[in-house]
Amino acid sequence: MASKNINLKLKVWRQENAKSKGQFENYDLKNISTDSSFLEMIDVLNEQLVGENKEPVAFDHDCREGICGMCSLFINGQAHGPDSLITTCQLHMRKFKDGETITIEPWRVGSFPVIKDLMVDRTAYEKIMQAGGFVSVNTGGIPDANAIPIPKPNADEAMDAAACIGCGACVATCKNSSAMLFVSAKVSQLALLPQGRVEASIRAKNMVAKMDELGFGNCSNTGACEMECPKGITLAHIARLNREFLCANVKD
Repeated sequence: MASKNINLKLKVWRQENAKSKGQFENYDLKNISTDSSFLEMIDVLNEQLVGENKEPVAFDHDCREGICGMCSLFINGQAHGPDSLITTCQLHMRKFKDGETITIEPWRVGSFPVIKDLMVDRTAYEKIMQAGGFVSVNTGGIPDANAIPIPKPNADEAMDAAACIGCGACVATCKNSSAMLFVSAKVSQLALLPQGRVEASIRAKNMVAKMDELGFGNCSNTGACEMECPKGITLAHIARLNREFLCANVKD
């Protein structure tokens, strides 16, 4: 598709910090290349604002390759914008029309408080991982651990679960702000491997307990999380987490 330039109207959420009251502010952008990424478009906006001696829009980003999960935005009411299986940094402006109004918001989740403008604090995810998203038992050196035979279907499914980048789209999209898809992916990637089975019971219990403690909602299986996940994590992992959690409680 040939590149062209488009004009846009932006409605961007501006908020000084978690305690201040935020509001939408309107901006006009002209001659934005349809080959540019969404974050490059925001870079252009910030250059324009700096040139006008105004405060640039704060937004989170790092790799800009769809790996780190930091570029989490609600764009026109959709997590990561109007495309599937991509993060915001992988979204291109060819998905928008000339003259279109684009509404840009941060995640609206109580457990992810706003830091500033479009940036939110996702430390809650790190606390869940610290509660059990790891293997602490000794599996030997790297050659020994890699020599453990693992059925290919299990290895493939574990890798699919490990693709979760912790962006928070599942929580932001869920009507209950549930973190079940994230937690289930992190539990699955270890529960499917022999190295992770040793601590499977305590892992599931501790991570679910921490998720509840941090104020995430309950899962009601609407499937919105699966639809908006940029890495295609499926509800099958939530089913596995439920089994792991129930088995752990039965053993106790």
